[in-house]
Amino acid sequence: MQSISNQWSEQLLMQMAGLESQTLPESTLYIVGLPIGNAADITLRALWVLARADVIAAEDTRETKKLLERFSISVPTVSVREHNEIAQSHMIIERLQKGEKVALVTDAGTPAVSDPGARVVREVLKQGFRVMPIPGASAVITALSAAGLEPAGFHFFGFLPPQAKARRQALCELLGRKESFVLYEAPHRIKDVLNDLAELARSDRRIVVARELTKKFETFTVLNAEELASWSQSHEPRGEYVILVDQDPGEEAFNLSDKDQQWIRALCNAMPASKAAAAAAKIIGANREDVYRWILSEKQNG
Repeated sequence: MQSISNQWSEQLLMQMAGLESQTLPESTLYIVGLPIGNAADITLRALWVLARADVIAAEDTRETKKLLERFSISVPTVSVREHNEIAQSHMIIERLQKGEKVALVTDAGTPAVSDPGARVVREVLKQGFRVMPIPGASAVITALSAAGLEPAGFHFFGFLPPQAKARRQALCELLGRKESFVLYEAPHRIKDVLNDLAELARSDRRIVVARELTKKFETFTVLNAEELASWSQSHEPRGEYVILVDQDPGEEAFNLSDKDQQWIRALCNAMPASKAAAAAAKIIGANREDVYRWILSEKQNG
C-alpha cells in the first residue's frame, strides 16, 4: 500500500509541474544539473529527462549510477571524462544523428562549468544539433547566495592552476581587479591557496570560505585576508571548497611618487606585470595588490 501511495505522489508531482505537457525533442543533447551534495536538491525536470534519455553521458558512471538507482532510473551510461571528451563527443554526435536523446551529467552540479562537458557541447553545436540546458544546482551560485558579497557582480574563475608559480600569478591578477571573484578548490590544495591569499591580498579584504555545500557539515567562514593563514593551520581540510573574495574595499588611497612611477614603468618593460608588481611592492614596502592594480591602470591608459 505504501509503494502505491509513493507512486501516486510521484505522478501527482510530475503532473503539477506540467512535465507531461512538455516536449522532449529527439537528436538533442540535454545538459542536466545534478545535486552538489544533497540528493534532495535534484529537480523534477532533471529526473524526467534522465528517465527518458536513451543514454546518459557521465563524468564517473559509478557515481551517476548511485544517483540513478536512488530514483529507480534504469538508463545506460557511458563515460565522458576530461581526457576523452573529444573522442566521446564523436560517439554522442553519432547517437544524435540516429535521433537519440543524450543526457550529459557531471558528478555534481552543472556540467561544463569547471567540469568536463564544455568540449562536448562545442562539438555538438558545431554539428548543428540542439543543446538544451536542464538547470540544476551550481556550487558557485549556491555559495554566492549565502556569502553576503557586495552586489556589484563577480568574476568566476573556478580552479586555480596546481603549480605554485602559476597559482600565485593567477591570484595576483585576480586581486589586481576591484571586483569580487570566486574560486573552487580541492582539500589537498586549500591551505596553499589560503596562505597565498593571506600574503597577496590587502589585509582587510573580506573572504568567505565555504565547505561541503548542502551537506551535513556545510560551513561558511567569514575572514579578513590577514586571518587566513592562522585559520587554515587550525582547520583540517575536508571536502570541496568554494572561496569567495569580496570586492576591494578601496578605502585606502594608493599613491606613488613620480620617481617610483618612473622606475616601475621601466620595470614593466622588462618583465611581466605580476613579477614587476611583486618586485616593486617589496622595494617600496607596499601591498602587491595595490601595485599590480596601478600597473594595470597604467596599461589601460596607454
